[in-house]
Amino acid sequence: MKLWLSQHWQALSRALRQLANTPLSSLLSIIVIGIAFSLPLGIYTMLGNLQAISSDTANTPQLSIFLKLNASQAEIENVNSKLEEFPNIASFQFISKEIALQQLQQESSLNEMVNNLPKNPLPDAFIINLQQILPDELEDIRAVIKKWPEIEHVQVDTDWARRVDALLRLGQLAVVMLAVVLGFALIIVVFNTIRLQILTKRDEIEVIKLIGATDSFIRRPFLYFGAIQGMAGAAAGWLLIALCIQAINESLVELTQLYATDFHLNYLSLNDSLSLLIFSALLGWLGARLSVAQHLSQIEPE
Repeated sequence: MKLWLSQHWQALSRALRQLANTPLSSLLSIIVIGIAFSLPLGIYTMLGNLQAISSDTANTPQLSIFLKLNASQAEIENVNSKLEEFPNIASFQFISKEIALQQLQQESSLNEMVNNLPKNPLPDAFIINLQQILPDELEDIRAVIKKWPEIEHVQVDTDWARRVDALLRLGQLAVVMLAVVLGFALIIVVFNTIRLQILTKRDEIEVIKLIGATDSFIRRPFLYFGAIQGMAGAAAGWLLIALCIQAINESLVELTQLYATDFHLNYLSLNDSLSLLIFSALLGWLGARLSVAQHLSQIEPE
């Protein structure tokens, strides 16, 4: 066991020395990989932030029910009684047509036009806050309430959030496809880098083969080099996205103060960050493995 660990430590040390001995080419490769990773990573991070906003809204569903214009006080009280007994309702609020008209006058730039109306065109309404329920259950509640004789229209105020969530899921699929394409690009970059290293060290490889070195011993430093390069490229991409998020959050400070909110973009989570590093290291290892398998077998001592 100690011998196995010692061999791997030596291989890792040789890979790190190789990176240090060619700083410019290694840095350029890492930057290229980082930029390639930053595109899907940035989109994924933004989608995660948008999905969090959409989920927060969609998880607190709200219904607006509008009564018929000629609804009587008895009908309003009847609807109120039904809502008090209706399941899955957390709370509800009645907004009379008079209050709705006053709010329209206060919040709208059409104040003069509203004052000249011959009669109030707005209906009485109830705003209903529901408990956290499934989308199908929400549609069932909507259908039941819409059948009440006093009701003219039922509106789900979180429909927009569900549409956004559907678009976000489509965006996530696009991110996966883009990540797969750029993952192949990473494998090609590492493959070519290892190929050049093998060709450069051809004489050295022939000598150590003559003294009995196994293919596993020769292969190991190249595999570590590919894994380290892939992981370093992913770390560079993560850092680039983190700097962009920091800059955006600083720009959002003034805007959020104007609206008295505390909105900011979240960084990539710890689990996602670790997954990114592991995934990129595996891709780098795979590229190195393919390159070594193809080129190392072509080198035999004469």
